[in-house]
Amino acid sequence: MSNLDKSIIQPSQAIFRQAADTARLASEIEKLAIRGNRVLIAIAGAPGSGKSTFAEHLSGYLGKKASVIPMDGFHLDNSVLEAKGLLSVKGAPQTFDCTGFAGLVSGMKEGKIQKFPTFDRALDKVIPAGGQLSKEASILLFEGNYLLCDLSGWAELADMWDGGIWLDVPIDILRARLIRRWRDHGLSDNEAVKRAEENDLKNARQVLAHALPARWVISQEE
Repeated sequence: MSNLDKSIIQPSQAIFRQAADTARLASEIEKLAIRGNRVLIAIAGAPGSGKSTFAEHLSGYLGKKASVIPMDGFHLDNSVLEAKGLLSVKGAPQTFDCTGFAGLVSGMKEGKIQKFPTFDRALDKVIPAGGQLSKEASILLFEGNYLLCDLSGWAELADMWDGGIWLDVPIDILRARLIRRWRDHGLSDNEAVKRAEENDLKNARQVLAHALPARWVISQEE
C-alpha cells in the first residue's frame, strides 16, 4: 500500500479496484439518497487520474437520477490569467474561481441552480451555462482535482459533500497519461514531456500532498 493509502484510508473505508465494483459503489451512493434530498458526491484525484471518465462511468450505473458537474467550468479566463501572470500555470489551484464554484455547489444543493459552466478543451475556454442538470437529478457527481484537499479556499468544500471518491493513481502512471494527453493534442514528444513536467505533474504532487480523507477510494495499479 502506498504512503497516500496509509494516510487517507481508514479501516471503515471501502477500497475499490479499478471499476470492478462500480455497481456496488453506485448502490452505496443510492442509499444516501433514500431520504429524497439531493446527494452531493465529490470525485477527486490528481490530473490524469481519470476523474471525468470515471464520473461518466459511475453516472451510467446510476442512470437519469445522476448528473455530472465538472470543476473545469470554473477555469479563470485566459485574459484574467495573463493579467495575473498565471497563464503558464493554468490548472493550478489559484487559476480557478473557487468562490464561484462553492456558490454553485451550495445553490445546487438547495435546488436554486440548474445550469453550470463547462470547459471546451479544444477552444481552451469556458462555455457559460454549457451544462444543465437533468430533471430527475437527485445525485450530483462533482469532479475535479481540488475537491478533496486541504488547500486554502478549497478545504471549505469538504463540508458540502455527502461523500467523496478518491482516485488513487501512482505518479508514474499519471506522468505517462499526461504526456500522452498532450501528444494527442498535437504537441511533439519533447513539448508534451515539458508541458507535463513543468505544470501538470507539479499540480499532481500538490494534490497528492494535500489530499483529505475520502469515503471511497479507487486504487489503480496499472
